[in-house]
Amino acid sequence: MNYALIDTDILSYFLNGDISVSEKVQEYLTYHNTLSFSEITYFEVLAGLEYKQATKKIIQFELFSANCQILNLSTKSIKISSNIYGELRRGGLHIGTPDLLIAGIAIENEMELITNNVKHYQIIKELKINNWKV
Repeated sequence: MNYALIDTDILSYFLNGDISVSEKVQEYLTYHNTLSFSEITYFEVLAGLEYKQATKKIIQFELFSANCQILNLSTKSIKISSNIYGELRRGGLHIGTPDLLIAGIAIENEMELITNNVKHYQIIKELKINNWKV
């Protein structure tokens, strides 16, 4: 099983107890020591919980995150994301900045992106994607 970067939507499904995603996470963890997600995903999940003022869930998420690998933006991943942005815009396509940054992190680290937002990411040629929600 390839190393995977968990996208925000899949992480949210997992944290909310989705059975199919939880089964895939358990399978993944039989091959790898920990889950990995980007600092962009960390922000998106935490911001959503802050908006909801979900204090208990914030504490649970921070404890959970302490046992995960959180990958940061780097100069290289930003350059990758910028190149993708330019290619897509020249082709008349667009995806959101957070998705571009997450894709750059996945590509830099040679990781498969695990997402249910296949439609957003499938236009990025260099990106390997998989959907644990189906």
